[in-house]
Amino acid sequence: MLLVLSEDHKEHLSFLPKVDAAVVGEFGRIALEFLRRGSSPKIYEGAARKLCVPVEMVQHGVEGLMYLMTESSKHMISEVDFLDSVLVLGFGEELNQILLQLYLQHHSQIRSILSQLPSNLPAYHNLEWRLDVQLASRPIRQQVIPMLTMRLLLTGGCDSRGDLSRRVLQTDPSTLLHLIATLEAALAAIKTNHARRIFRNIK
Repeated sequence: MLLVLSEDHKEHLSFLPKVDAAVVGEFGRIALEFLRRGSSPKIYEGAARKLCVPVEMVQHGVEGLMYLMTESSKHMISEVDFLDSVLVLGFGEELNQILLQLYLQHHSQIRSILSQLPSNLPAYHNLEWRLDVQLASRPIRQQVIPMLTMRLLLTGGCDSRGDLSRRVLQTDPSTLLHLIATLEAALAAIKTNHARRIFRNIK
């Protein structure tokens, strides 16, 4: 899977080639700290004075780097996909490798932090299912009509107080198999070289 960066994120990250490797590493540390505790204007101001650049430029650089690291960690993208994702930024090989090392060093920690953050989105809790088979009806005495009923249990967001929501889904086995095959084909297609070339050129 490749990340698709917006023009705003590309602009925020365009500041990184203007600083040396040590500063990029420091920005990575600040981004990780902000993810844990929230942003701090004083740190932005201090870094801006040292680099003799506007505070907004430092803030955008750190925020862009934080977005790149969190999205990459969230989707657990591979080393190859990470490098392909940052290729559109037009950075040199040295900076790309620095960003890759930041990602590899911190992605487990970032995923741990993200898992502890409150979310308003429902999350998977459990799946219950039952297979019913109709063998006969009044007009037709001999028939076989299988039907799969699923109950999906979801945990709510940060305001749900631990309550579970339920979604009942029903389908026949052939439709379910078709859906599985379609999703597997889509996952396989996105890993092809053709798909990678398309993602690289998305603006």
